[in-house]
Amino acid sequence: MSVPHLTTALTGPLHDLERKILGSLPEIEHWFRNQWQEHTPPFYGSVDLRNAGFKLAQVDMNLFPGGFNNLNPDFHPLCVQAAMMALEGFCPDARRLLLIPENHTRNLFYLQNVAAIVRILRQSGIMVRIGSLNPDITAPTRLDLPDGGCLLLEPVQRQGRRIRLADFDPCVVLLNNDLSAGIPSILRDVDQMLLPPLQAGWAVRRKTRHFAAFDQVAHDFGDLIGIDPWVINPYFSGVSGLDFQTREGEQCLADAVSDILNKTRLKYAEHGIDEQPFAIVKADAGTYGMGVMSVKSPDEVIGLNRKQRNKMAVVKEGLEVSEVIVQEGVPTFEQINAAVAEPVIYMIDRFVVGGFYRVHTGRGPDENLNAPGMHFVPLAFATPSNTPDCDGRPDCQANRFYAYGVVARLALLAAALELEESEDLVQPLAEAVA
Repeated sequence: MSVPHLTTALTGPLHDLERKILGSLPEIEHWFRNQWQEHTPPFYGSVDLRNAGFKLAQVDMNLFPGGFNNLNPDFHPLCVQAAMMALEGFCPDARRLLLIPENHTRNLFYLQNVAAIVRILRQSGIMVRIGSLNPDITAPTRLDLPDGGCLLLEPVQRQGRRIRLADFDPCVVLLNNDLSAGIPSILRDVDQMLLPPLQAGWAVRRKTRHFAAFDQVAHDFGDLIGIDPWVINPYFSGVSGLDFQTREGEQCLADAVSDILNKTRLKYAEHGIDEQPFAIVKADAGTYGMGVMSVKSPDEVIGLNRKQRNKMAVVKEGLEVSEVIVQEGVPTFEQINAAVAEPVIYMIDRFVVGGFYRVHTGRGPDENLNAPGMHFVPLAFATPSNTPDCDGRPDCQANRFYAYGVVARLALLAAALELEESEDLVQPLAEAVA
């Protein structure tokens, strides 16, 4: 399978970035090896990247990836190998694994993702069953998939300090449920290996904490290969105390947008970039592209109309938004069949295992593509992304995707730091119940 046709508005600086990454390959891989000895990567994750031509940056990091069904099947063996190494690292004696997905029972795209995860795990040599937190699942329930396959969902039970099914006591519990609605008591204080840990869920996690950790990683990496960390790292700030319906905190939000736009404008001038800066305002906790808006002026967040306020006020599970991250907007100049596209890179343990392009025919290069109407094109690496062509041009396919994989792994390292630093934010069961 060939790499999807890719067009970018590449300029000198990005070629320079890719050339520096390739020229520093031994140092980069040695640095990553040292980092993974000190920090444990999340079990899996996906990273949204933006290639602006003058900048290649992560703009979001998901610790409960829901698109394994969109990966190129050619890379399934790489997924299996990475899963084997991840399980060996977390729980060498693991034989049984309980996968807990989101509560969706009708979202066939998501269920195909669950089936893909199950297939990877089973082929890595472990027994896998699916346990549901959905209160409507009170007995084993078969869900048929469009490809002719099926999933069997079973109600999760709690026995002492263990999560289990009626006849299945797992060594490892793998969450593919982002806990947006909160951490259920059934998952607290268990003595099994829980992956990812509870602080990875949106009940605790905040995007501002992730990007604070990424700031640290980007500066260290910038020092390592001699680049301005800004070329891989968007500016950001957090705003709390918001109420979009009553417009409380509106001026604070406008001030934060103004600050990010001004900082970006100065960087554009420093790097000779002739573009109009924009900012992305999005919920500090949450996923699915909900609660996101793109603005080019602080005036755009003052006096939002009812439709705009409703869009920003509530995210997944009906949770109200009172905290947002204001992030420097990174435009994308990648296109597939004349539609705007951005790469999403998937990782298991510390390994890049594939990815896809998120494509949207109705959105522009300065807009959020994670929105209704998007579609996915599997990203087929010309070679595995950790084996660049050292003799090739910096922008050849293997090298372009090696650079993408490096930035994605930097995001994964930031997630590892973020999880370490937020470990104490999960309340113990007795305190949570009280």
